[in-house]
Amino acid sequence: MEYRQLGRSGLMVPALCLGTGTFGGKGEMFARWGNTDDLGARRLVDVCLEHGLNFFDTANIYSAGAAEEILGAAIKGRRAQTLIATKATFNMGEGPNDKGSSRYHLIQACEASLQRLGTDYIDVYFMHGFDALTPVEETVRALDALVQSGKVRYVGCSNFSGWQVMKSLAVADRHGWERYAVYQGYYSLIGREFEWELMPLMQDQSVGLMVWSPLGWGRL
Repeated sequence: MEYRQLGRSGLMVPALCLGTGTFGGKGEMFARWGNTDDLGARRLVDVCLEHGLNFFDTANIYSAGAAEEILGAAIKGRRAQTLIATKATFNMGEGPNDKGSSRYHLIQACEASLQRLGTDYIDVYFMHGFDALTPVEETVRALDALVQSGKVRYVGCSNFSGWQVMKSLAVADRHGWERYAVYQGYYSLIGREFEWELMPLMQDQSVGLMVWSPLGWGRL
């Protein structure tokens, strides 16, 4: 397996990462994606680790937390061999603070993800989308606090526009807080908008890239 440096960080990650959006199959949308159960997930993780792929990507909203639980069970006893990325921001409940990138929600969401994954740290913690209602300073400082606490090792952002990424990086650099090491977004041969603005920004700022749906939603 080929390994690459994650942005300007010192973390080396495999060129391929297994996404877990199909784990669980709970809810109307995720049921359409797939319904990989505990046994199927364990088999997938076994195959990945046997071939040097130890990076697994999930999110708290995948099947309302079930994907994290299934992944956590699949890597039980092998946590030290794996790298885990998960995400927060999108709605996880009925309350007004059960979504977004506020300090309140991120701390709560991180603790919940740790519990579901059965671990005491997350290797890469993504903001799943940009929260325009929360000041960027509050979000970035909350992420820095999670890193300083040891609960998160690296942070990233997903589905941000170019200006949203750059503003977040500028705030982090200004205050000496943890900056986004990696960006996760859609990029494929039939979806190349990433090249217009985000790609040169990532290159200029030494931010790594994780691609979701590189096969163009299955069309390729």
